[in-house]
Amino acid sequence: MKVYAVINQKGGVGKSTTALCLGAGLSLKGFKVLYIDLDAQGNLSYTLGADTQGYNAMGILQRPETVKEEIQTAPGGEVIASSPALAGADTIITETGKEYRLKEALDKLGGTYDYCIIDTPPALGIVTINALTACQGAIIPAQADIYSLQGISQLNGTIQTVKKYCNPHLKVMGIVLTRYSARSIISREVAEMIDATAAQLNTKLYKAKIRECTALKEAQATRQSIFKYAPRSNAAADYKALIEEIMEDNIK
Repeated sequence: MKVYAVINQKGGVGKSTTALCLGAGLSLKGFKVLYIDLDAQGNLSYTLGADTQGYNAMGILQRPETVKEEIQTAPGGEVIASSPALAGADTIITETGKEYRLKEALDKLGGTYDYCIIDTPPALGIVTINALTACQGAIIPAQADIYSLQGISQLNGTIQTVKKYCNPHLKVMGIVLTRYSARSIISREVAEMIDATAAQLNTKLYKAKIRECTALKEAQATRQSIFKYAPRSNAAADYKALIEEIMEDNIK
């Protein structure tokens, strides 16, 4: 099972949207996908139509052995849903080995799924560290603005720490620009700077850029993936291109 964490400690960059679209696009290709929503805000769980009041992600961080019980089949796919309790995880999960709880849980699933897509919180606490410890690759969505540059550099520090102490095989697979406008001079200039930053971090800026698209917000409001709501939209085409890039990297 390939495990990817979609991560950025800056909110509002299209993190949950990217996690949803990656999973939905891979499902359309015939792969079996498990979503894990580690963000206490629960946006991914909401769009998938998951129940956040029952079994949820906080459960597997406290009791990894219950992972199969925590999985629910929602209208949008199979998911381990979010929980508001995740916001306080740093004070609840304090035992030795706390960084490995999610990895322990996923190891118990074996080859049940082809892909696991993890949506992470916009913070660099124990929940995010669990995601980075459990995954093989991190995908960083970022807007084409100057604040994203600062955020990526801060995030890299956490990634390198996790790589050193918890997950030596962790790889930053790439940075994907969201809400991109090719007509904007600022977007183009920041894209060039992020491309240079990506090279310094030993990763890349994906060629696929997710263009600003109203249909994405409309799809979320109706609890649908962009591929179902607006399959001919720019966003659907862009996320399909991103998935192709990711899968090409898997082959290399």
